[in-house]
This record gives sequence, structure tokens and C-alpha cells, in this order.
Amino acid sequence: MQPLVLASTSPYRKELLQRLGLEFRTAAPNVDESCQPGEAPEQLVKRLAEEKARAVAKQFPDALIIGSDQVAVIGTDILTKPGTHENAVAQLQCCSGQTVTFLTGLCLFNARSGKAQTEVVPFRVHFRPLNAAQIENYLRREQPYNCAGSFKSEGLGISLFDRLEGDDPATLIGLPLIRLIRMLETEGMRVI
Repeated sequence: MQPLVLASTSPYRKELLQRLGLEFRTAAPNVDESCQPGEAPEQLVKRLAEEKARAVAKQFPDALIIGSDQVAVIGTDILTKPGTHENAVAQLQCCSGQTVTFLTGLCLFNARSGKAQTEVVPFRVHFRPLNAAQIENYLRREQPYNCAGSFKSEGLGISLFDRLEGDDPATLIGLPLIRLIRMLETEGMRVI
């Protein structure tokens, strides 16, 4: 069986992959995540997921490499990781009463064969109208400053939503496990 490597240092992605009970390693992909001129959000996450996987494949030439990248989009505007409290407040004000689409690029790269399977998996979050006190209280309690969209759906962030819409709730956290399982099976790796 080929070794499995997650091309990510995200603790959220690592925790999700651990749910499958597979042995794997993690490695930092060290790629430039900048958007290219004229690049649509779907193209961006698909490209970055594959670039991350291919970058890590240089260290693990016999492995199956999982690459993933995610952006949150309102209309055509991409929401990045806020980094600061002030940016998170602005993002949640923008999200209030809106639908935010999370696009997660997923790549399973077989370093041995050079075959890449890539997909973009959408997930929609319908935010309820939020007032300034709700936004402030949420951010002070959870501090989701390294999360695209300024929330953690697996925590108190669930209180910000009217409803969620998508095939796989793991997608929202950053790693579409249902799609990944299918990709792994295509490469001969069984989860169950």
C-alpha cells in the first residue's frame, strides 16, 4: 500500500483525515497562494490544491498526496482568513443575512504514477442577520482569525447560521471526506 500524505499543516484538515482511521503523514506544501490575474475562485482552489499536492510529492515520490485549498465567496468577492479581530468583524458584517459559498479544491495526486484527481466541492452557508453585539460576542469567545469567513462551524459558529447546504459537512471545515474516499478507492485504498 502506498503511503498517504496530507499536504497541509492545518490542524482542522488533519483532524478530519484522522476520522477515516488511515495512517498518514503531514507535510507543509510551501506554495504561493496568491490569486492569478483574472483567475476565478473555482480555478484558484483547484489549481492550489493540485500545486500543494505536487509540491509535497517531491519529498514523497512513492506516496498518495492529498492537497486541498478553500475560499469563501460572496458574489464574486473572495473572503480570506481575517487575521485580526477588526477584519473578522468586517467579514461577519458583510456575511450577515447573506449566503456565502465555500469552494474547496481537492486533489489526490499519485506521485508514483503522476495521476492527479481534482475536484471543486461547493458548500453554502446561509447566515442569519447579525447585529454588532452578536458579532462581537462570537468573535471574543471563539477567535476564528485563521478561518476563511471568520467562523468555525464545528464550534459556536453554528449559531451564526440560518441553514447549511451541501453534500458533505466536512467540506465546510476544509476537507471533503466523501469525495476523498471515492478518490482513494480509485487508487486502490479502501477506507472500510
